[in-house]
Amino acid sequence: MSERKALLRAYKERKVEAGIYAVRCVATGEVWIGATPDLSTRQNGVWFSLRRDSHREPTLQAAWNAHGPDAFAFEPVETIDAEGLDRFGRAARLKDRRDHWIETLNAKGLN
Repeated sequence: MSERKALLRAYKERKVEAGIYAVRCVATGEVWIGATPDLSTRQNGVWFSLRRDSHREPTLQAAWNAHGPDAFAFEPVETIDAEGLDRFGRAARLKDRRDHWIETLNAKGLN
Protein backbone atom coordinates (compact mmCIF):
# COMPACT_ATOMS: atom_id res chain seq x y z
CA MET A 1 0.00 0.00 0.00
CA SER A 2 1.35 3.42 -0.90
CA GLU A 3 2.01 6.00 1.78
CA ARG A 4 -0.70 8.24 0.34
CA LYS A 5 -3.30 5.46 0.54
CA ALA A 6 -2.26 4.65 4.09
CA LEU A 7 -2.62 8.30 5.12
CA LEU A 8 -6.03 8.51 3.46
CA ARG A 9 -7.20 5.34 5.20
CA ALA A 10 -5.95 6.63 8.57
CA TYR A 11 -7.78 9.93 8.01
CA LYS A 12 -11.04 8.17 7.17
CA GLU A 13 -10.75 5.84 10.17
CA ARG A 14 -9.90 8.52 12.73
CA LYS A 15 -12.38 9.16 15.51
CA VAL A 16 -14.17 12.43 14.84
CA GLU A 17 -15.20 14.43 17.91
CA ALA A 18 -18.13 16.80 17.64
CA GLY A 19 -18.13 19.67 20.07
CA ILE A 20 -18.31 23.26 21.14
CA TYR A 21 -15.43 25.69 20.71
CA ALA A 22 -14.59 29.24 21.74
CA VAL A 23 -12.69 31.88 19.80
CA ARG A 24 -11.24 34.39 22.25
CA CYS A 25 -9.79 37.82 21.58
CA VAL A 26 -7.21 38.31 24.32
CA ALA A 27 -6.95 42.01 23.50
CA THR A 28 -10.62 42.73 24.26
CA GLY A 29 -11.82 39.72 26.23
CA GLU A 30 -14.58 39.04 23.70
CA VAL A 31 -15.64 35.44 23.19
CA TRP A 32 -17.47 33.78 20.30
CA ILE A 33 -18.93 30.27 20.67
CA GLY A 34 -19.49 27.81 17.84
CA ALA A 35 -20.44 24.18 17.35
CA THR A 36 -18.96 21.73 14.89
CA PRO A 37 -19.23 18.07 13.96
CA ASP A 38 -15.40 17.89 13.81
CA LEU A 39 -13.38 19.87 16.37
CA SER A 40 -10.07 18.77 14.87
CA THR A 41 -10.62 20.70 11.62
CA ARG A 42 -12.66 23.70 12.73
CA GLN A 43 -9.87 26.10 13.70
CA ASN A 44 -8.37 25.91 10.21
CA GLY A 45 -11.73 26.81 8.67
CA VAL A 46 -12.34 29.74 11.00
CA TRP A 47 -8.81 31.15 10.60
CA PHE A 48 -8.98 30.71 6.81
CA SER A 49 -12.16 32.76 6.49
CA LEU A 50 -10.83 35.43 8.86
CA ARG A 51 -7.57 35.76 6.91
CA ARG A 52 -9.59 36.14 3.70
CA ASP A 53 -11.77 38.83 5.34
CA SER A 54 -14.85 36.72 4.65
CA HIS A 55 -16.06 35.41 8.01
CA ARG A 56 -19.85 35.39 8.38
CA GLU A 57 -19.76 36.90 11.88
CA PRO A 58 -19.06 40.62 11.41
CA THR A 59 -18.07 41.32 15.03
CA LEU A 60 -15.44 38.57 14.96
CA GLN A 61 -14.11 39.74 11.60
CA ALA A 62 -13.90 43.34 12.83
CA ALA A 63 -12.00 42.30 15.97
CA TRP A 64 -9.62 40.16 13.88
CA ASN A 65 -8.99 43.07 11.51
CA ALA A 66 -8.40 45.46 14.40
CA HIS A 67 -6.14 43.26 16.57
CA GLY A 68 -4.59 40.73 14.19
CA PRO A 69 -4.27 36.95 14.39
CA ASP A 70 -1.86 36.92 17.34
CA ALA A 71 -4.62 38.30 19.57
CA PHE A 72 -6.86 35.24 19.07
CA ALA A 73 -7.07 31.80 20.62
CA PHE A 74 -9.13 28.78 19.59
CA GLU A 75 -10.26 26.60 22.50
CA PRO A 76 -12.34 23.44 22.48
CA VAL A 77 -14.89 23.90 25.28
CA GLU A 78 -16.82 20.64 25.30
CA THR A 79 -16.89 17.43 23.31
CA ILE A 80 -20.26 15.90 22.51
CA ASP A 81 -21.00 12.20 22.70
CA ALA A 82 -22.83 11.71 19.41
CA GLU A 83 -22.71 7.91 19.54
CA GLY A 84 -26.03 6.48 18.39
CA LEU A 85 -27.40 9.82 17.19
CA ASP A 86 -28.43 10.45 13.63
CA ARG A 87 -27.41 13.65 11.86
CA PHE A 88 -30.42 15.58 13.17
CA GLY A 89 -30.00 14.37 16.74
CA ARG A 90 -26.33 15.37 16.72
CA ALA A 91 -27.20 18.80 15.29
CA ALA A 92 -29.85 19.35 17.97
CA ARG A 93 -27.44 18.37 20.76
CA LEU A 94 -24.73 20.67 19.36
CA LYS A 95 -27.19 23.58 19.15
CA ASP A 96 -28.40 23.00 22.70
CA ARG A 97 -24.86 22.88 24.12
CA ARG A 98 -23.76 25.88 22.01
CA ASP A 99 -26.65 27.93 23.40
CA HIS A 100 -25.70 26.82 26.92
CA TRP A 101 -22.11 28.02 26.51
CA ILE A 102 -23.14 31.30 24.88
CA GLU A 103 -25.24 32.06 27.95
CA THR A 104 -22.69 30.73 30.46
CA LEU A 105 -19.77 32.72 29.01
CA ASN A 106 -21.84 35.75 28.00
CA ALA A 107 -20.50 35.22 24.49
CA LYS A 108 -21.57 35.85 20.93
CA GLY A 109 -22.68 32.95 18.74
CA LEU A 110 -21.06 31.57 15.62
CA ASN A 111 -22.52 29.28 12.91
